[in-house]
Amino acid sequence: MMLLRLAVSPRSRVAAPLSAAARTLSSGSVDISVPLNFWAGQRRTSRDKCNKENVYEPATGRVLCHLGPCGAAEVDQAVKAAKLAFEPWSKLSGMERARVMIEAAHIIESRREEIAETEVVNNGKSITEARLDVDSARLCIEYYAGLASTLAGQHVQLPGGSFAYTRREPLGVCAGIGAWNYPFQIAAWKSAPALACGNSMVFKPSPVTPVTAVLLAEIYMQAGAPEGLFNVVQGGQETGSFLCHHPDVAKVSFTGSIPTGQKIMEMASKGVKPVTLELGGKSPLIIFQDSDLENAVRGALMANFLSQGQVCSNGTRVFVQREILSEFVEEVVRRTQAIAIGDPLLESTRMGALVSRPHLEKVLYFVEKAKEEGATVLCGGERFVPADPTLRGGYYMTPCVLGDCTDEMTCVKEEIFGPVMSVLSFETEEEVLQRANDTTMGLAAGVFTRDVARAHRVVEQLKAGSCFINNYNITPVEVPFGGFKMSGIGRENGQVTVEYYSQLKTVFVEMGDVDSLF
Repeated sequence: MMLLRLAVSPRSRVAAPLSAAARTLSSGSVDISVPLNFWAGQRRTSRDKCNKENVYEPATGRVLCHLGPCGAAEVDQAVKAAKLAFEPWSKLSGMERARVMIEAAHIIESRREEIAETEVVNNGKSITEARLDVDSARLCIEYYAGLASTLAGQHVQLPGGSFAYTRREPLGVCAGIGAWNYPFQIAAWKSAPALACGNSMVFKPSPVTPVTAVLLAEIYMQAGAPEGLFNVVQGGQETGSFLCHHPDVAKVSFTGSIPTGQKIMEMASKGVKPVTLELGGKSPLIIFQDSDLENAVRGALMANFLSQGQVCSNGTRVFVQREILSEFVEEVVRRTQAIAIGDPLLESTRMGALVSRPHLEKVLYFVEKAKEEGATVLCGGERFVPADPTLRGGYYMTPCVLGDCTDEMTCVKEEIFGPVMSVLSFETEEEVLQRANDTTMGLAAGVFTRDVARAHRVVEQLKAGSCFINNYNITPVEVPFGGFKMSGIGRENGQVTVEYYSQLKTVFVEMGDVDSLF
């Protein structure tokens, strides 16, 4: 569950022709038979031949490839490879590590279209968004390459000429566990700070979207990283459990649901391992009557419909001040109905397919539940069947706007993780703040207003880790991202993340005689 990076270079918005390979793959005529595991410098085949699972192409519903999960022995091999790579990598200077990372970023840039198209085929999001995800991955690696040479400790002068200093040291082998909504980007967001700090990593992608993480592993190798520095193991909960419990894994970073995050925290606690958890959200977006209505509508659409609504930070509880409610709703519905749904590899598409059939059914269930509880479906909320016969088995739905919502409704309280916007009205600032904070989650929040003083006053009182004023779902890699309350622990991106992938050693130096009591 991650955000779309929008602040990217202009070239990311230039349309490019889709490759014949990607279009053939989209049609289901290409079988991805190469192994998707990667450790010790090469792709590896899983030993488990009996429990392979189908991986589907969301746009067509066809089987894309088969995934065999890694068992305890294979996870152990990957961790051992990472442990071996850690020794030489951690001894390099920050500048030496940065050179490898910068080269990896250059390779990603040169393969941007290939990676983006592969991501589309495996995930279902539009090619426009996938390109931005690849850009975000590249920018993250570039950013932490820049920080690698700045890692330093502190000198403290003590009485009598003695002194102390601190050393910022790597942790060792880090485990990264990714989510299915931003597969390639999450792999980069987790590996970049880890590698910059001198760690190695074993990464487990979601079994729903296993295809692109191995591309990143090959790119790091091609850039000059030692064998085993970044490894990929495929599988589900059991594989993740092997990783979390492995005695040579020093830290676990996870992106995904709250229940799974709780289990990972519990497993990591057995070895007193630090964790970074980026979990779910049910974020509020507050729109005051003095807002620029055009920007508020744009913000609400960005807060709900990126990646088919499958974004953990989405502002799905849209609180609109009563004076502008009807005008706002009318414009939001009009724009939502105009969203182009269909083949995610087409340049004109703005909403692709949801990630899986079970997930599509789950989202549609939430819409039906909302209707039962008294919400009004203002538009969308139905299964969508494209005209193209090759896409009719895909997992599409029309983006949905729900009106007449109340705080007690299931659609307002629970994370839907799909293209469903719940609109609520409010009267006063004090009232909306109380309602906005009435949730166990606190990943993100947003406010639209022309009153600068109010904007800062409201943001100060919102109990969320990532807040937006007059915009939404903007995640520059220079800025920390993470949540409050049950939405997670730790941060991704920004300088502060260095602290989550390193440990501090204190050294005391006595320059005189020992002053002993004995």
